[in-house]
Amino acid sequence: MDGTQPAGGPQHYPVLLSESLEYLAIRPDGIYIDMTAGLGGHTRAIAERLEGGFVIACDRDGESIEWARAHTAAVGERIRFYQGPFSEMPKALAANGIEAVDGVLADLGVSRYQLNSAERGFSLNEDGPLDMRMDRSQGFTAADLVNELPEKALADLIYQLGEERRSRRISRAIVRARPIYTTGQLAQVVESAAPRTGRIHPATQTFMALRLKVNGELEELEQLLRLAPERLRSGGRWVVLTFMSTEDRMVKRAFQAEARSGRMRILTKHVVRPSESEILENAASRSAKLRAAERT
Repeated sequence: MDGTQPAGGPQHYPVLLSESLEYLAIRPDGIYIDMTAGLGGHTRAIAERLEGGFVIACDRDGESIEWARAHTAAVGERIRFYQGPFSEMPKALAANGIEAVDGVLADLGVSRYQLNSAERGFSLNEDGPLDMRMDRSQGFTAADLVNELPEKALADLIYQLGEERRSRRISRAIVRARPIYTTGQLAQVVESAAPRTGRIHPATQTFMALRLKVNGELEELEQLLRLAPERLRSGGRWVVLTFMSTEDRMVKRAFQAEARSGRMRILTKHVVRPSESEILENAASRSAKLRAAERT
């Protein structure tokens, strides 16, 4: 992939791209599934290396899929799109008449497009509706959680999913400030209860906890970790990119369990991290970790 961006639309920097491709060990006639197509960076790079094979590009965010179509138009004949969460992996394969693939890729990071779009409600920096749904056809939003959860339940959510030690103080402030309907309002309330102590905004972990809950991300990851090994052909590769310690621990334990069972062979003795040059080009890649395994 030459790294060029299509004119118009959000810009995209696929994280750990060369490392992902190296561990996938793409065969030109292989069949691959990108479970997190996002804006299409990894999908496009896989498709460019195929001759006779194809890649299924999945994402639960319909808007991201439309951008991915535009970004991958040059190799669109080698890509098949499917909108749905990780738990629909069997449906995505069945929709394309296949049962197993030669490689699975999952980049668990939230796309810059989602984070920077005020109307999507993920952003700490742009005021917008407190939404955070990756699939905007689903039910409850972050505003529903913020305004309806009892104080203790909200504190537990922020502590457990956001790993925020100041969760009780933050939850108390949120309950007192209700109703809260925008990201800017919430960020201000959290900062008033837990002032900034460094470069990271004090509401970052609270926002992360709400996003994980709204989208059921950890539950969906559990489904992927269960489903992926069963859908890999012998010799097939599985690559996962994480950005949070909670997710990385889940992936590490799943890989170790598969290795003990003899079904998978771990390819990354230690996590693979972005190079200094990649971090300089794309600061958002700093916390990325890559793990890879092979079906025996």
